[in-house]
Amino acid sequence: MGVINKLTIKSKLMLMLLVVSICSIIVISYLGYSSGQKNLTERIFNQLTSLRASKTEQIESYFTSLRNQTEVFSENLTIIAAIQEFTAGYQELDTISIPPNFEQEINSYYQQEFLPRLTKTTTGLPILESYTPTESAAKYLQYYYLVTNPNPVGKKHLLNDAGDGSKYSKVHSLYHPIFHKIVEKFGYYDMFLIDSKGAIVYSVFKETDFGTNLNTGPYNETNLAKAATIIRQAKGREYIKIEDFQPYSPSYGAPAAFIAAPIYQGAKFLGVLAFQFPVDEINKVMTGNRNWEKKGLGKTGEIYLVGEDYLMRSVSRFLIEDEPEYLADLSNIGVKEETINKIKNYGTSILQQQVKTLAVKEALTGKEGTKIIEDYRGIPVLSSYSPLNIEDLNWVILSEIDLAEAYLPVYSFQKRVLVSTTVIMLINTLVAMGLANIFVKPINSLITCAPKVGEGNMDTLIILESQDEFGELAESFNQMITSLRQQTEIIEKKNQENEKLLLSIFPSSVAKRLKRGEKEIADNISNVTVLFSDLTGFTELSQSMTAAEAVGMLNSLVTAFDEATEIHGMEKIKTIGDGYMAVCGLSLPRLDHDKRAIDFALEMFTIVRRINREKGLKLNLRIGINSGDVVAGIVGTNKFLYDVWGDTINVASALKSACPIGAILVGKQIRDRLQDLYNFEPVGDIRVSEKQVITVWKLNNEYK
Repeated sequence: MGVINKLTIKSKLMLMLLVVSICSIIVISYLGYSSGQKNLTERIFNQLTSLRASKTEQIESYFTSLRNQTEVFSENLTIIAAIQEFTAGYQELDTISIPPNFEQEINSYYQQEFLPRLTKTTTGLPILESYTPTESAAKYLQYYYLVTNPNPVGKKHLLNDAGDGSKYSKVHSLYHPIFHKIVEKFGYYDMFLIDSKGAIVYSVFKETDFGTNLNTGPYNETNLAKAATIIRQAKGREYIKIEDFQPYSPSYGAPAAFIAAPIYQGAKFLGVLAFQFPVDEINKVMTGNRNWEKKGLGKTGEIYLVGEDYLMRSVSRFLIEDEPEYLADLSNIGVKEETINKIKNYGTSILQQQVKTLAVKEALTGKEGTKIIEDYRGIPVLSSYSPLNIEDLNWVILSEIDLAEAYLPVYSFQKRVLVSTTVIMLINTLVAMGLANIFVKPINSLITCAPKVGEGNMDTLIILESQDEFGELAESFNQMITSLRQQTEIIEKKNQENEKLLLSIFPSSVAKRLKRGEKEIADNISNVTVLFSDLTGFTELSQSMTAAEAVGMLNSLVTAFDEATEIHGMEKIKTIGDGYMAVCGLSLPRLDHDKRAIDFALEMFTIVRRINREKGLKLNLRIGINSGDVVAGIVGTNKFLYDVWGDTINVASALKSACPIGAILVGKQIRDRLQDLYNFEPVGDIRVSEKQVITVWKLNNEYK
């Protein structure tokens, strides 16, 4: 400071001019750089989003086609005839006695061929007895089609006729060439025919699941068994079930997914048709036949799928292009050696590579967007993400490219900006030395206005008549003030919107506490009445409606109930499907909280009767009401929920569950307080828990 004070006025003005000039240049350069970076980032994000949308359409269309194919095949007369003949042949084999040497050779096959391969991809040492077939038919078929099949593992499907003279082999020689061609032409991994008792009476590729029973056999806990069980229990035509990828032991633990459909002859359920997903086809769609650069993804871009367990559902580009470097990257970020070995042995990242990034988490909640994140290799990337609309599968799709590659033009632009800024600063220094005297007035103007802005006065503007650099600086300064003022107005508006949103979700008292920054809100509240209702008949009705009609019907009922809560002083806590929960006396204490709940319950029956008359329906209610003390508070961190709980809630729920259709059950407190206003009749005792039994009364008013 002492040195500055000794300078002449001209030197001081020149120094000030230089400082302001340099600062303005830096600001302008930074804004230009930021704008360029932003525009380039948006362009890349738009490209990634466009590619992601294209792949989304392809993969969703692929699964739609897969469902349609499966449905058509399940109704094909050849398939219908085949499962009947295979089932008959299988049942015939299940009655014969298996020679001891058959079982010995089967065990030997498992010990020499199957278990050593399985050991490489599983934890621990597999137990022989846990995998060998138990049914006579399964032993017979595996002996002839696996053990004595002259073709090597992986090519057992090349055998059309085992030559044993059995009825089954005659059927197999007739249909197997047809089904083999279906699998080959449509790109499936395998095809299965499963009889009505769960036995795999036919498969194309003849792995160790061939002939086994999915209900009682060694693979009764696989996703194929689950798909077959769901199809069998559905008891309906045109029902397609997809089971997500899981490790599949017959395929040596490799990831496998299945699509299944029922086979009917008239009204008779014959069995299940199932296809094992063609993983290669999915990868072909996602990798664009491995033409990433031609598809606009550069040298590091990729589009891939992730399931709800945060594991990949398509193969990683980096595994395909440079497996050693990819595995080294995983090792560097701490991925377990066991996982890396599985990726290496299977040759795929499906079900092995965990992708628990922010983009995946948001996509799994139903959101789509773009972000700069660290990907599953720990490398910064630009990511565009969204959920997929595939029935039975909660998958998401991501389109990503390494930040380093995406920002190469940005870094080049950054270098040009730095050079240009340096040159301009040197020129300004020379100009400042010659024009210091002329700049006195503009500098004074800047000095006068700057403190006002610092104090928060956003109405301050600099007015300069000069057309030189200070005039431009003044204009930039004014633009900045205008932008700050607009941002301040936007922030204020957003604050008002947020406050309105809080008040619409939570009671005003709770909203105020949240605004004050309270994170843990929980209160013990006495003298509260809780109402639980269950809408009967809606589930059956919704099965005959479209999704839009069912939601519209339920929405009209809930809206009417919500309006009634306002009239009766009730507070809706939540709806769960066709269930409705409300309380009285929670936010605002009321002496007649139990009477209001009774009146509201009667109003609910009136609403249901009205809608039944208008729409010709047969909906009804059953309602449980209880009074007492509750605990109310906010639960959750990312998604807030205001909820109530306690013994009073449990009793009310138990009353609702025990309530007959068209009735209202109440607890002892309500009956004792309101028996002079309403007619109650005792129902008996119900058990709320192992240690709690309560006496129940039914409201006897005319509400049916």
